[in-house]
Amino acid sequence: MSHQFLPAEEQLEIIKFGTVDFISDQDFLKKLRKSAAQKKPLKIKLGADPNRPDIHLGHTVVINKLKVLQDLGHHIQFLIGDFTALIGDPTGKNTTRPILSREEIDANAKSYAEQIFKILDPDKTEIVYNSSWLLKLTSIDFIKLSAQYTVARMLERDDFTKRYKSGTPISIHEFLYPLCQGYDSVALQSDLELGGTDQKFNLLVGRDLQQSYGQEQQCILTMPILEGLDGVNKMSKSLDNYIGVNESPKDIFGKTMRVSDELMFRYYELLTDMRPQDVVQLKADVASGAKHPREVKVNLAKFLVARFHSQAAAQNAVDEFNRIFVDKGLPDQIEETTLETQEIGIVQLLTKVAFAASNGEATRLIQGGGVSINQEKISDAKLKLNLKTGEELILKAGKKKFIKIKVK
Repeated sequence: MSHQFLPAEEQLEIIKFGTVDFISDQDFLKKLRKSAAQKKPLKIKLGADPNRPDIHLGHTVVINKLKVLQDLGHHIQFLIGDFTALIGDPTGKNTTRPILSREEIDANAKSYAEQIFKILDPDKTEIVYNSSWLLKLTSIDFIKLSAQYTVARMLERDDFTKRYKSGTPISIHEFLYPLCQGYDSVALQSDLELGGTDQKFNLLVGRDLQQSYGQEQQCILTMPILEGLDGVNKMSKSLDNYIGVNESPKDIFGKTMRVSDELMFRYYELLTDMRPQDVVQLKADVASGAKHPREVKVNLAKFLVARFHSQAAAQNAVDEFNRIFVDKGLPDQIEETTLETQEIGIVQLLTKVAFAASNGEATRLIQGGGVSINQEKISDAKLKLNLKTGEELILKAGKKKFIKIKVK
């Protein structure tokens, strides 16, 4: 299949946009020029161990870069590490990771593949499983593979170094993980391997092993860690600052609108298909007042909903947002909280969410006409709320205090 490629230098600029490490420009330019001359796409590898059944936007940063490479006409090899998952990736761990069962791996791999195809074109993506070649290696092959690296080199890894110095056990099988991941690049003859910044050591092992096995070395590209909705910490389910790929259009849209004006440009860079120069222009337009931050954020939210659901779902989410927030004059960034109880007095609710310091202050707020629920003014301080599980309400106190409450 022939591909119409952009000039090598232009491709490199697009591919490097938003990256942390890229090794190396000159090597990759040679690969790009050779690829164009031969009209043969480069082999782009991304490996993922199926150790979780679902993913959030933080996991899609590197998948989004794969989409950029796919759109440039290159061949994507998405590697499911069903063999390496049996070892357990020690990256970033200060203890040995528990080994998954074959059933857990298979179930997670199926779920993972379904989710990445919300971003990648399934017709242009090759799914490969590293068990298909690693299981064929004999014990002698594994000894030869192990001979390619020294213990000293392995201990250069930051997480291994810390564990070694602290006396935390490191199992021998954990040394096999980067070797197996590196051997994947040999088996696939990868031209470029992608990963998060925490995978840099493993990616470099692949580069070294290709040289040991007489192959042209792959280039490596690492992507940054995406901040969550709080704008400070890494996006994480445990910190509840994430947007899940499988969440509803309403939740994806609503959570995106909670992203700060500053952070939304980072999301544009790492999660969309926008060209570098267009993101720069967007920042300039907001800074000059030519575009309102809300409009730019709505477009980001629309893009994400359309990517993971559909254009129709994205438009419905915009319409609902406008109906709730714009038409009723609510701010787009409203703090959210959950309520365990389903029966509560309005006075108690105001003190619970810290809109009033005491029951007396809450009562005065209500009597002064400063409290409303879903835009309806509350005048009875003795009002009891009977709420249903799943119900949502927006509580307002005074002119500037808003909170969105979800009932568990």
